[in-house]
Amino acid sequence: MPVIECDVDVARKRLEDQGVTVEPGNTEHERWRASQGDATAVAYENKVVIQGANPRRLEALLREEGGRAHVYFDGGARGNPGPAGIGWVIVTSDGIVAEGSETIGRATNNQAEYEALIAALEAARDYGYDELHVRGDSELIVKQVRGEYNTNDPELREKRVTVHELLRHFDEWTLEHVPREVNSRADELANEAMDQG
Repeated sequence: MPVIECDVDVARKRLEDQGVTVEPGNTEHERWRASQGDATAVAYENKVVIQGANPRRLEALLREEGGRAHVYFDGGARGNPGPAGIGWVIVTSDGIVAEGSETIGRATNNQAEYEALIAALEAARDYGYDELHVRGDSELIVKQVRGEYNTNDPELREKRVTVHELLRHFDEWTLEHVPREVNSRADELANEAMDQG
């Protein structure tokens, strides 16, 4: 549940400027509430708390635009192909800003890695970052996206195109292969998703 410390009057205006309907709070402590999709922002004295299944879009509207983030991604499959899951983490100088995981059905390890990268880039785009440093422990995916390896599988080629389309949203980006231990939180999230699948 994201908590954004801010001037709640400025936050309200930012939401209204983006076409989000803002309503009075439900209790004496709530200054106002705003809903979008399946998420609700509730303003208190000096902070806004965002609740719901997908808070990213509302949070992105409330946070300052731009900035740099480090993004970690991991995907895996039990069996190859088999039940698959993904995990991703966005980190800034403030610490972990967001993380996510989900089961993605039946996939190969490489398909799951691409899905994790796509989900991470979508989240970073939604948060409005303009500089990304992306890290993953799949050397194959990193080198395919950077153009150092060919992508012979048609489905992986399509996913690589999607990744490049998402990367165009950022002014600057890097993509780096890192050891699994550096990518441990994304790996944990992907494994949790596979456990649930």
